[in-house]
Amino acid sequence: MRVFFFSFITFILLLASSVPAEEIASAEPTGSGVTVLIYHRFGENKYPSTNIALDRFSEQLEFLRNNNYQVIPLEQLVHSLKGKSKLPDRAVVITIDDGYRSVYTDAWPALKQYGYPFTVFVYAKATENKHWNYMTWNQIKEMKVAGVDFQNHGFAHDHMAFKPPEMNMDEYKAWIRADLAVSTRILSEELNERPRFFALPYGEYNKTVLDEIRSFGYEAIFLQDPGSVSKDTDPFSIPREPILGNDWATMQHFQKVLERVDLPINSVNPTSGTLANAKPDKFSARLLYPERYNSSSLGIYVSELGWQKASLKGDVVKVDNSSALQRPINRVAVSGKEKKSGRTAIRFWLLIQEETGESQ
Repeated sequence: MRVFFFSFITFILLLASSVPAEEIASAEPTGSGVTVLIYHRFGENKYPSTNIALDRFSEQLEFLRNNNYQVIPLEQLVHSLKGKSKLPDRAVVITIDDGYRSVYTDAWPALKQYGYPFTVFVYAKATENKHWNYMTWNQIKEMKVAGVDFQNHGFAHDHMAFKPPEMNMDEYKAWIRADLAVSTRILSEELNERPRFFALPYGEYNKTVLDEIRSFGYEAIFLQDPGSVSKDTDPFSIPREPILGNDWATMQHFQKVLERVDLPINSVNPTSGTLANAKPDKFSARLLYPERYNSSSLGIYVSELGWQKASLKGDVVKVDNSSALQRPINRVAVSGKEKKSGRTAIRFWLLIQEETGESQ
């Protein structure tokens, strides 16, 4: 197994330092679509990169109430994306990854005060092995009886988007399916209910990983690509906004992610997932609604290269490229300002580069 050496937290710090000033400027929230938030630890100052202070968390919950945001269950969001109901405006979904003990001791009491629904994606191996810093099954069951939603975050929390070099494709798929089988079985047995939604460990994916999760019967897949959710969001690639660390847990950042909206696209280059060519000749996206945006505001971001002003020809926004990518993970984004509202619209996708150079 390869060693992972470019973490999601590193990506967060790079993006936070690279976003142009105009992207950070706040505006009155106009409430379009849904923002899915991710939290991890609460009041655990020993782990600053994945933690949020308890007073800041309470401040954010208070902000949602005072500014008339709907906090809706995850199931309602998926139901809407499948076309079974209208996607609500000014809505938020609260998700928590991993299942740390502080979810039980600190986050749950705060969320109960506001009556907000939320979902915890469980890292099953940590709970099964009774890791001291994770919730126990008894605590999880107590929360479930009280109405908290629990879903799957995988068994071993492996970097599944990186195919181990010693495996062929059949073995690689079998390895992914084995993890899904174990985590699905454990959660089903412990909670008397089969999990329906899956959050990718580390937010890493390629086509093989997504296909295997879908084939296992999961109804929706949740990423760690930032962004808002609209009616044009694929239920099997739902973005979430991380709220953690020093920069991405501030109230300024929290309000910014609530204010921005989805930028729907119907194709990208390079395609999301495993990167076939480390030196793509361009980064581009075909916009579903190009008429919505001020063309002068369009830009494309690559983790390794930063933000670049993009050109728009017809419905394709692009930047030319002459740089070979070195990192195993890059996140790419296209962003622009809506003409009517002035809101920032953004859509991310992920590029994975394996040491073997194989594509999937």
